[in-house]
Amino acid sequence: MVESGSESYPLKRRDVARALLAERNDMLVVAGLGSTAWDATAAGDHPLTFPLWGAMGGAVTIGLGLALAQTSRRVLVITGDGEMLMGLGSLATVAAQAPVNLAVCVFDNERYGETGMQLTHTAMGVSLTEVAAACGIRITGDVRSEDQLAEALPVIRNAVGPVFFNIKVRAEKLDFVLPPKNGVELKERFRLALLDDGATD
Repeated sequence: MVESGSESYPLKRRDVARALLAERNDMLVVAGLGSTAWDATAAGDHPLTFPLWGAMGGAVTIGLGLALAQTSRRVLVITGDGEMLMGLGSLATVAAQAPVNLAVCVFDNERYGETGMQLTHTAMGVSLTEVAAACGIRITGDVRSEDQLAEALPVIRNAVGPVFFNIKVRAEKLDFVLPPKNGVELKERFRLALLDDGATD
């Protein structure tokens, strides 16, 4: 039987989300379906954060489209290991398109958090970082500690990309902190904030 030690990993997902978004400035953020959307909202709901409802597997491709369309803006995708495993082909597309302004961070707790905390493939030895590197993504890395996170933050925010970090986070049950549930409202809020922000640059 496969077991995971992710319940004792030192990094907590909500702390990581707050660290990633603490100095976001005009960064555009796509938060994947489920836990990472709750994490981003818990760090502070923001009109330039686009949390996904009902679009599992699509976070990286949406972020890629934004990065290609908004070349002067940093784009950050935060998603979970379960969603990333559903969209591995998107990493090859990111490498092929090579957007210099895109960073992808996977919150890897080795669990499918929305369906009962079943183990994902990353608990069985699959390395998403190695997959990203094999696809040809320019900068890749693993983060397992606060020191490694501190070293990764300026790379995530500023390095010439694309950038991919797999961040090992503790498997834990947390209260939901939900963004607005209306997808049309979220889309319009994000679009209007982006257009308004661009008009004042």
